[in-house]
Amino acid sequence: MLYISDIHDERIQMFAHMTETQLRHGQNGDGNGLFIVESPKVIAVALAHGYRPEALLCEQRHIHGDAAEIIAALPQDTPVYTGDRNTLAALTGYTLTRGVLCAMRRPAPRSDVEVCRDARRVAVIDGVCDTTNTGAIFRSAAALGMDAVLLTPGSCDPFNRRCVRVSMGGVFLVPWAYIQGNDTIARLHQLGLDTAALALRGNDTALDDPRLTLRQRLALIVGTEGEGLDPKVINAADFTVRIPMHRGADSLNVAAAAAIAFWQLRNRDIRNGESSPGFYIPDVSAVHDAGNADASPRLTDLYSTNDTYTGK
Repeated sequence: MLYISDIHDERIQMFAHMTETQLRHGQNGDGNGLFIVESPKVIAVALAHGYRPEALLCEQRHIHGDAAEIIAALPQDTPVYTGDRNTLAALTGYTLTRGVLCAMRRPAPRSDVEVCRDARRVAVIDGVCDTTNTGAIFRSAAALGMDAVLLTPGSCDPFNRRCVRVSMGGVFLVPWAYIQGNDTIARLHQLGLDTAALALRGNDTALDDPRLTLRQRLALIVGTEGEGLDPKVINAADFTVRIPMHRGADSLNVAAAAAIAFWQLRNRDIRNGESSPGFYIPDVSAVHDAGNADASPRLTDLYSTNDTYTGK
C-alpha cells in the first residue's frame, strides 16, 4: 500500500494529469493505452472479464471496506495507492465514486468482422459523442440482447471514464468495434446485416413490424440527439424505424429510444432465458485468473435499481 500526500506525485499521473487522448495513446505515447474504471462494481466486472489492471487508487477509509475485495483480486504486483478523501479529490478533480479508481490496459482493438461474425443483433452508434448517452446505450445493449456494438469514427470512445461508469460495465460485456470505411450502410451489408435506421420520415416502419422482428441478422442504427442520423444513412438503410408515441411527442432521448428498440428487436433465441430474477455483485476475491470464464458474472449483475447513474 503506497500512501499519497503530494498531488503532483508522478507515479499516479494517469489518474490526474493525463487527458483521455493521452491515456488512449499511452503514458509515453508508446501506444500502450490505458483507461480509467470508476467504482468497485465496475472494476469487479472488468477484472472478471480479463482486463489487466495497471494501478489502483482508493481512499484510505475504503481499503478495508468497498475496495477490500477488489484489492484482494488484483495481481500481487499491482500498485495500490491511497490517501485521504480531500487529497484524492484534489488530485483527480472530482470525488471518487465509492472511493476507488483503477487504471487498466486497453486491449488490442477488435475488427468489425470479428465482433459481427456470429452476431444476429448489432447496435450501431453513429456519431454519438455524448459520454453519458453512449454509456447508457452500452448498458442497454448488454442487458437487452444485442450481440455486438459498432461505432462510426468520431463516436465517443467506449473506454472514456464517464462512459464506462454509466455503462455499469456494459462496455466489458458486449463485443464492440469501430466500423471500417466511411460508408456505414455499405459496410453493414458487407458484414451480412440488414439495416434499420431509428429515425422519423414519411415511409417509416413501426418498431413492432414483423418484417423487422423476423430478420435473421439486423443492425439497428442510432444517431445524435441534435442532428439525428445523416440523411444518406437513412435513405440507404433497408428500413427506417419509428417508435409509436403519444400526446404529440415526436422524439426520445437517444439512449431511451435505443433501449426500447433493443428490447423489441432483441435476438429471439434468448427469449426462454431472458428473465433473471436476482441482482448480485460478482465475488472477485479469488479472481486471479481474470480470463477464467467461470468467474464471469451474469449480465444482470450490473443492473441493480439501487445503483442508478445520477449524472454527477
